[in-house]
Amino acid sequence: MNAAQSKYTGWLVHLTAWAVVLGMPLFVTSPDRPLMNGPQYARFLLVPLSFMVVFYTNYFVLIRRHLFAHRIGRFVGCNLVLIAAVMFGVHLFFRFVLPPDMARPPIPRPWQDTVRFFAGNALLYMLVVGVSVAIRMTSGWYRAEAARRQLEHSRTQAELQNLKSQLNPHFLFNTLNNIYSLIQLDADRAQQVVHDLSRLLRYVLYDSSQPFVPLGAEIGFLRDYIELMRIRLPRHVRLFVSLPENPSPSPVAPLLFISLVENAFKHGVSDEKPSYVTIDLREADGQLICKIKNSFFPKSAATDRSGSGIGLKNLSKRLEMIYPGQYTLEYGQTGEAFQAVLCIKFQRT
Repeated sequence: MNAAQSKYTGWLVHLTAWAVVLGMPLFVTSPDRPLMNGPQYARFLLVPLSFMVVFYTNYFVLIRRHLFAHRIGRFVGCNLVLIAAVMFGVHLFFRFVLPPDMARPPIPRPWQDTVRFFAGNALLYMLVVGVSVAIRMTSGWYRAEAARRQLEHSRTQAELQNLKSQLNPHFLFNTLNNIYSLIQLDADRAQQVVHDLSRLLRYVLYDSSQPFVPLGAEIGFLRDYIELMRIRLPRHVRLFVSLPENPSPSPVAPLLFISLVENAFKHGVSDEKPSYVTIDLREADGQLICKIKNSFFPKSAATDRSGSGIGLKNLSKRLEMIYPGQYTLEYGQTGEAFQAVLCIKFQRT
């Protein structure tokens, strides 16, 4: 519920509550209690109207000016004056404007009963003040909580955008390195790869700007990227790829798996020693499971200037923001191999 809807809902609750109170005499009837006539209903109406005066004077003025400002004494004093003034005004109305039925003159009562009557009325008005404070404080808390959540959402979106802005140059840098290597080997093939690169960049720059994309689009992007990487692999490198041929239309956050794939190619391939990269992406039991295993030839900070070290860190941050409590990510070295396993529960839309 947004702020406008919350405001209208609050006023609808107010109108409904007062409509029930003001209309109660019209529905509560019995043989020994017939429907009120005009003067009787006017006398009844004066009491809830006086409650409304106390309630909304606190709701709109006194709570905001004094209670929220931590001037408790002034708040209590103003309410005592307000309640006394309202009770005095109601008494004058009942005595001079809406006098009781003179056919049944009032029975004289001792002054103690009069004091108890006014004290009971004062307690009722104090209760109205308490209800006004409770509702005002609750609505204020809801507004503050909504503002906090909106601020948190904006902060998260800004941080996600910042992470994605780091990812795009990272991806482009590694891909241009591949094309640069290919130009030296096959210039004609390099031209075709540039065309393929434009398709990849279109996905990175435009399609991935959406919070979620169809799983098929993300898999197609990974397949194109892997084929681009395959071009520059030495013959002694074995590449095993298993991607779903007919993926479900489930939505997935874009560019989640590219960091794992880049990391496998970057640190899993040796120019001289036998190497391998295994990429397995599948759907199972409402989850998307990505398992990547590769031989491990880590690049030192002195030799690796591609910025690939930020990939896994960014991935962890993005997963925590997009899929909190709905993912597992495990990666690390096992013997002479490096393995990463990412499991994500599908988002329902």
